[in-house]
Amino acid sequence: MSEPVPFKIDISQTRLESLRSRVKAYKWFDAPAGVSDWQLGMSTPVLKDLQKYWLERYDWRAEEAKLNEYPQYIAEVDGLDIHFIHVIGEAEGKRPLLLTHGWPGSIFEFYDAIGPLAFPSQYGGKSEDAFDLIIPSLPGYGFSGKPKSPLGQRATAKLWNTLMQDVLGYETYLAQGGDWGGMVTSWLGFDHGAHDGKGGCEAIHLNMIGLRPTPATPQNDAELKWLQNTQVGMQMEGSYFMQQATKPQTLAMSLMDSPMGTAAWILEKFHGWSDLEGDDLYSVYTRDQLITNIMIYLINDAIATSVWYYAAFMGEGGASLPEGERCETPTGFANFPGEKLYAPPPRSWCDRAYNINHWSDMPKGGHFAAMEVPELFVSDVRKWARSLG
Repeated sequence: MSEPVPFKIDISQTRLESLRSRVKAYKWFDAPAGVSDWQLGMSTPVLKDLQKYWLERYDWRAEEAKLNEYPQYIAEVDGLDIHFIHVIGEAEGKRPLLLTHGWPGSIFEFYDAIGPLAFPSQYGGKSEDAFDLIIPSLPGYGFSGKPKSPLGQRATAKLWNTLMQDVLGYETYLAQGGDWGGMVTSWLGFDHGAHDGKGGCEAIHLNMIGLRPTPATPQNDAELKWLQNTQVGMQMEGSYFMQQATKPQTLAMSLMDSPMGTAAWILEKFHGWSDLEGDDLYSVYTRDQLITNIMIYLINDAIATSVWYYAAFMGEGGASLPEGERCETPTGFANFPGEKLYAPPPRSWCDRAYNINHWSDMPKGGHFAAMEVPELFVSDVRKWARSLG
């Protein structure tokens, strides 16, 4: 364990120029005729448009300055360097909230929510809704260290609890997450919940349900229909998951030296998982936002270890809880309607896996909720935290 050391993002110009040359040198090939842009995966016109913007208008230094607006640190936690943002706002150190991102996202997902969550009175809110924010990069992602071998979500939850309690000195804390962040947060609630009187995670908020009850068999028609729809969805859209869970190294070798290939692999998910207006990726995101998230993978050579995280999920035994047990830590859930592949189970299923005490059906938003609809995301996190007393 080590004391947190202040950290500032400062990527060398040589590295940026190397990346730019590879973006420029990408060898294009003809898109298949007679199909819609996104029918067979990444849209060629959209990627060509992004490449043009990347080369002609994108300004990493301006984005780097934005990323450095909030205090960042590196701390060694159980032998691994963990990068995290730590903002002590109007809560003045008394209301810590741990936010965890997923794949193919990054800490950047939360940037538009940081100010309203930490300094609500500056954004039309009330100071009593303020949080201290701790936003770490997952192991092998972003600016965190790279594990020597795949390290999974349950192991990450242990790292996060150590970070919060032993490194930062928070006896108890709240936690939020979606995608892999939702799984890490769920394990925080299950393994490190404060309800046993030992300190730790007091309550969790999710925008993706991760843990599964055991036995994971449907108990009513709604659960049966959800399982069937989930299986169909995984057949249609889940090939990436099986590749990353079973053969991540092959994929890593394909992507590590190809910025455009990495961009395509990531952007196709932002298109497929977001609550867009039609097929328009730019109806929700700016080109700068999308490229900056991609750059966080590229400048850190992190795409390989990020996809290892899926193999680690399988190695840890997946998402199934011990038979008859559930996460007893009080749990809030925000149901964003644009969540397609990972649409939530019926409430009856969730209640067997979690101690649900807050459920919100949101009007819009998808998988990357904090980035897509930061105002709605912030509003529900505040509402959930108020409900805890």
